[in-house]
Amino acid sequence: MTIDLTDAERLAELDLDQLKQLVGLVEYDTTTDPFPVTGWDAVVWDVGNATQSAHFYQSAFGMDLVAYSGPETGNREHHAYVLESGAVRFVLRGGVDPDSPVSDHHRAHGDGISDIALEVPDVDMCIDHARAQGATILQEAHDVTDEHGTVRMAAIAAYGDTRHSLIDRSAYHGPYLPGYVARTSSLVRAADAPTRIFQALDHVVGNVEIGQMDTWVDFYNRIMGFTNMAEFVGDDIATEYSALMSKVVASGNHRVKFPLNEPAVGKRKSQIDEYLEFYRGPGAQHLALATHDILDTVDRLRAAGIEFLGTPDTYYTDPALRERIGEVRVPIEELQSRGILVDRDEDGYLLQIFTKPIGDRPTVFFELIERHGSLGFGKGNFQALFEAIEREQALRGNF
Repeated sequence: MTIDLTDAERLAELDLDQLKQLVGLVEYDTTTDPFPVTGWDAVVWDVGNATQSAHFYQSAFGMDLVAYSGPETGNREHHAYVLESGAVRFVLRGGVDPDSPVSDHHRAHGDGISDIALEVPDVDMCIDHARAQGATILQEAHDVTDEHGTVRMAAIAAYGDTRHSLIDRSAYHGPYLPGYVARTSSLVRAADAPTRIFQALDHVVGNVEIGQMDTWVDFYNRIMGFTNMAEFVGDDIATEYSALMSKVVASGNHRVKFPLNEPAVGKRKSQIDEYLEFYRGPGAQHLALATHDILDTVDRLRAAGIEFLGTPDTYYTDPALRERIGEVRVPIEELQSRGILVDRDEDGYLLQIFTKPIGDRPTVFFELIERHGSLGFGKGNFQALFEAIEREQALRGNF
């Protein structure tokens, strides 16, 4: 069994050892997988103003503009900007036609993720298996072609209005997809700016209605051949006031990981309840961006105006926590000054921090994660994180 790099990973100059640390990549046998997934292809956002959002992700998150589609290229429906950082690709779409599906998605959900596109080696095999297992096929397998080659693609429905496009771009050498043109930005970065401040996408979290988590876990198990990686129930993710249930499913090589959350009964409205109310249904709640140096990443994002959830100083002085996490790569005071959380399990430790919601609605946000052997999701930090989110909910009047 071997692990092959994706084209995006090669272009980002990542190697297998780096990916094993960044996202917990593992070996697995693709020959027995009826729905093999190579990795992430793109996260497609439908936003209120793609032009401004593209500038935001370049100037604040250090992403590079690489491709564009819009009225100037014959696309009368919407603007779309393709941005990359390492092996991460975002497509930011904003409606030009008020009656377009992009505009409809934004009216319903605010700025949010409409498509979590996955790279697969055989679109037809995946679609045939998905159909046989009862998936809703949104787009049949078909080719799109231009002077740069051919992309084979299809799409299936996931939770809420989220979809998974299935992409085979092995015969394509253009900047993104047919219909897009290469484009760069005039943005001038600081002389000391790194090539990128995050390198890979670790996981994407989905929020679903109460009682629906196991339905979607079964969907990913049955339709896409994902395996169960972790489970958090009961007191694992609970405070005095609110709680949630969470299970994590992953592709065979662990490149693609989907934690799935549902609300649990509590005294107050949980973060999942708040999300479902303001997003108007199930959807992608947050994306975890993997970085080699979370301290530098946090410093640069904060300097660019990104706000993070606060962590009380008592978190870092708790003797039980200090004993549990042991030695990490930097003094705990360095983490404390930035509000970075630490968790350790039997495989190693991880460092993580969470932004506040990045749009007008209290819905989508980002996690930054730096792994050192740990394959987990920060279970030991759940209570501290939940309490921080509850403080923000109370300020918004939604608690």
